[in-house]
Amino acid sequence: MSRVSTEPSNKPTAAHALLKRLREHGVDTVFGVVGREAASILFDEVEGIDFVLTRHEFTAGVAADVLARITGRPQACWATLGPGLTNLSTGIATSVLDRSPVIALAAQSESHDIFPNDTHQCLDLVSIVKPMTKYAVELQRPHEITDLVDSAVTAAMTEPVGPSFISLPVDLLGSAEGIDLDRPQPPALTPAKPTGAVADGWHTAAARAVTMLRDAEHPVLVVGAAAIRSGAVPAIRALAERLNIPVITTYIAKGVLPHGHELNYGAVTGYMDGILGFPALETLFGPADLIVTLGYDYAEDLRPSMWERGGEKRTVRVSPTVNPVPRVYRPTLDVVTDVLAFVNHLDKATTGLSAKERHDITPLRERIAEFLSDPEQYEDGMRVHQVIHSMNTVMAETANAAEGTIVSDIGFFRHYGVLFARADQPFGFLTSAGCSSFGYGIPAAIGAQMARPGQPTFLIAGDGGFHSNSADLETIARLNLPIVTVVVNNDTNGLIELYQNLGHHRTHDPAVKFTGVDFVGLAEANGVEASRATSREELLAALRKGAELGRPYLIEVPVNYDFQPGGFGALSI
Repeated sequence: MSRVSTEPSNKPTAAHALLKRLREHGVDTVFGVVGREAASILFDEVEGIDFVLTRHEFTAGVAADVLARITGRPQACWATLGPGLTNLSTGIATSVLDRSPVIALAAQSESHDIFPNDTHQCLDLVSIVKPMTKYAVELQRPHEITDLVDSAVTAAMTEPVGPSFISLPVDLLGSAEGIDLDRPQPPALTPAKPTGAVADGWHTAAARAVTMLRDAEHPVLVVGAAAIRSGAVPAIRALAERLNIPVITTYIAKGVLPHGHELNYGAVTGYMDGILGFPALETLFGPADLIVTLGYDYAEDLRPSMWERGGEKRTVRVSPTVNPVPRVYRPTLDVVTDVLAFVNHLDKATTGLSAKERHDITPLRERIAEFLSDPEQYEDGMRVHQVIHSMNTVMAETANAAEGTIVSDIGFFRHYGVLFARADQPFGFLTSAGCSSFGYGIPAAIGAQMARPGQPTFLIAGDGGFHSNSADLETIARLNLPIVTVVVNNDTNGLIELYQNLGHHRTHDPAVKFTGVDFVGLAEANGVEASRATSREELLAALRKGAELGRPYLIEVPVNYDFQPGGFGALSI
């Protein structure tokens, strides 16, 4: 029996109906790698959807994740059957843990030949991804594809947002049975923003929150990404400015207030005390007596134990989801509602309230400024804080107001980015807080640049994570995306080296050390212009050149870390 499931036909097929419905839901890009289902779908069946071929399915999943995150609407990724889907699964895991409305699609064996683990390349795709998706289904009848897409979008756009999955047997994908594109269909109801839970009586709970805020001397707002998804950023900024309340964010909510705003107390990482050699968490949270978490999500890796420093505090949790982690975060008051609705309510109810006296974090800011101004020329390589300061400098020179994106791959350097990287707009700093898979950087930068084509995108990646997914440099070059990539190279998995030191006070090189890679040569082999920088002056010049080129550019920077002996107690769970 031939595995080519269809013959050329002038009739519309399930593939046409699939792409048509995706487009009606606002999907305009499908990232992916196609296999033998190419006999059933070409991806030019419907105008308005672009197919972006990637070198690896993981890249497709993360690029869709970031494009969906920034645009606020669903985007799609594609894989072929069997190993295509297993490759894509880490991208799916990224979108569930990092909360993006991704529609993941994969081909499956012919409907009459689906014998998982026995048929060539046939796995039970739905069972594989069901634990990490909002919705997972396999197409049974071609004419039902529109309904399945609707269900997938609805699930993906319900808080907490995340991926949906449709498995597509290749014979059904290419089938015209029951497909009539002219038949009237109900409208594609894509939510303008994610749909969340709203608890009965939330106004009563919100009134209690108003009283708690009135009584507090040093309140702090802790903001997560759900607040951005709700459209609450302008309202949060106005409330914070009127009442003089500091704002602290999770990794991926950086940019809720601009980088230099006096009320922006920064993003929090459990590594900050160790990196800075300074009691940063105590400085940020110690004096606070009320923590109001707006759209906080435990997956974003700001742990409640971090804000419990100092004196006793009361906490208010405001979220569009029921609390999934009461064992680690049981707030004094839980308000389950839309974040924007709550902030608007709080704003109206505190009209006559006097501005608060925010606690002083000048010593922390001075410590950060000391790091960023570090003038030393280190013989064993630049320090990551010097690299990020250079990136900040050129981003400030290049980007218009409230624009620009700095993307970070995964590694120890990422926590320097959380602390130091500038972000002047929501999602102006991008990293994978929830899944944190090596190789995140390149696809995230692709998604960011496609979402913000007129804005600069800078990527920082370590040699380990970058080379785990470096084949998609060719994708960046093929699409001519003007991404400026900085590879900080110490030929080591630096974060793992840190944990070796924390656990054993020594390292074991075979588990962390690599032989050298010529990343300049690698970039050029993939069609990306590149250079090497060993000092601040060389790096600044290279960044400026890259920002002005209008095409991809890579800079390799030899670095080293000064591991501190302590300060990482916040990493304890």
